[in-house]
Amino acid sequence: MKRRNFIQLSTLAGVGMSLPIAGLLNACSNHSEHSLEFKNLISSLLKDWCDGMLKVQINNPSNLEEHGALDCPSCDHIHGRCMDAVYPFLYMADKTGEEKYLEGAKLVMTWAENNVSQENGAWTVIRNPKSWKGITVFGAIALAEALHYHGHVLDKETRLAWTKRLEKAGQYIYDTFTIDFTNINYPGTAVYGLNLIGDVLNREDFKAKSKTLASEVKAYFTPNEGLLFGECKKSSSKLSEKGLHGVDLGYNVEETLNSLVMYALKEKDEELLQIVTKSLNSHLEFMLPDGAWDNSWGNRMYKWSYWGSRTCDGSQPAFAMMAHINSAFGTAAVKNTELLKACTSDGLIHGGPHFVEAGVPPCVHHTFTHAKPLASLLDHWEHLPEINKNSSLPRTTADGIKHFKDLDVYLFARGDWRGTVSAYDAEYHYKYDYRQASGGALGVLYHNKVGLLCAASMAKYHLVEKNNQQPQPGKDICLTPRIETFKNGVWYTNLYDLPATVSSKDESGIIKLLADVKLKNVDRDVVEGTASAFDIAYKCSANKTEIKVSTKQEIKEQTAFVLPIISPSKEEVINISENEITIQKPEGLVTIKATAPIKTKELAGKRTFNMVPGVEALPLEVFFEEGQGELSIDIFVS
Repeated sequence: MKRRNFIQLSTLAGVGMSLPIAGLLNACSNHSEHSLEFKNLISSLLKDWCDGMLKVQINNPSNLEEHGALDCPSCDHIHGRCMDAVYPFLYMADKTGEEKYLEGAKLVMTWAENNVSQENGAWTVIRNPKSWKGITVFGAIALAEALHYHGHVLDKETRLAWTKRLEKAGQYIYDTFTIDFTNINYPGTAVYGLNLIGDVLNREDFKAKSKTLASEVKAYFTPNEGLLFGECKKSSSKLSEKGLHGVDLGYNVEETLNSLVMYALKEKDEELLQIVTKSLNSHLEFMLPDGAWDNSWGNRMYKWSYWGSRTCDGSQPAFAMMAHINSAFGTAAVKNTELLKACTSDGLIHGGPHFVEAGVPPCVHHTFTHAKPLASLLDHWEHLPEINKNSSLPRTTADGIKHFKDLDVYLFARGDWRGTVSAYDAEYHYKYDYRQASGGALGVLYHNKVGLLCAASMAKYHLVEKNNQQPQPGKDICLTPRIETFKNGVWYTNLYDLPATVSSKDESGIIKLLADVKLKNVDRDVVEGTASAFDIAYKCSANKTEIKVSTKQEIKEQTAFVLPIISPSKEEVINISENEITIQKPEGLVTIKATAPIKTKELAGKRTFNMVPGVEALPLEVFFEEGQGELSIDIFVS
């Protein structure tokens, strides 16, 4: 089969499916200097990651349970999806001619066939044959892309064997996947997956199933903002108490939307293109100015890694391929890639900005998944639109308040301040008490000069997916700003108050969001015998952000507002007085003043590290003083 680019983007009548990308993307073979800078960035980063993966690849033919796998520096098991690396490895083998990459590709496939390959065509997430098999779709896409674009570097016997194995995987996906059999990212990704595999193998039945899924997925976008929903078990029929769908930003932008964009462009599905364009614009509202994805509120935020989501593929394809529609999409692709590079050390992506500082080892899963979209962009490069970071992200230029009705999440911006307040109540697993930012909580506070200041974590860290998360190192201290009290040793906080409401106004240059909350335990029981109903007023002007907490009830138990400030250990902290501290950041000085003494929660001035979103923080807390029903905290940056 002659190598060709399958994604068909031409608007010309009668143009065949086999022609290269053109038309809809306004493809240009003469990219600008800025666009070529992006190409150089992804090329060098892909090489760095592939070399990093080769460093941890196990070469031990005497032990077939390990031979060829990518060893994980942080996990006590081998990730079944490490065979996804076949695509970036084979890309590098083709482009560089270096044997080590070809050998790396063959080894990961050998390991997969010896350890996670199943008779029904599936691959499993770990070596246990009873473990989750839905991940087959991701490996199948990687193998299909590898064979299609770079299969010519393989010997005939290997290429034939891999092609037969791809057909078995495709058959499993065809037989098993429906639009609602599990979280939407699986059937959503199969939209492109089955179409791609169908083309590679000339299986029209695969492509027909893909078209059916593409038609069905159009019903999985929220009515107001067009956000992709379905990251809940059987969530198509399950709404939260507020009538909200399960939405996870990380999975959407790093996985499902890639597939839908690539399918829609390839098949010229105009209706789906319109839907995903609106959806991309809405999702882009949550990208922070440094290229991070604000998934503080997402219902699968237990995988939030600041740059994205722990086990997803990366947001580059969808946003880069649609940059002709909105040039800010190109900015998003570049900025997020720059952030991934900043979080890379010794050839592996780390799960957040402060992993290296905190001495926490990386999970190799981040790297073998995120390498694939970079290879994909490079394989499509000559037909991509202009991609640079010259256009501003929405949140970079934002001013005022934006309420996402489909989430009950508020974004605010004034001057250099950016923030997120969440009353989103959709849950992923009802049996877990981890909770994303909710209950009127401040999910993110960001300042353009000094960067991230506050970020939500899980209320309590849980290995919701034990095979796909790292254990929490050290003591688990929640990073989400909150009110809390303890009664008979039981923790009560607004984070568990899912019915909480938020109102907002913007007057005289001051933004005010008022959260009406109650203190509840993990079972959603309201605390008794002490104040339970509070107001949290978030006020933001160009000069400062103020948090004012008040209650009309009598406080009989020690109650505090906890304000963890994102800050790596190297940053100097000075206690100006018992009510005022400063933190010296590289780009400016952060000053925090309170109406009561500022204390450091449990750690005597030391930092805490949280896996979500992979940062260190100074866990500050301010207690209500006896007889007082109000406290306030001001945050300044100079």
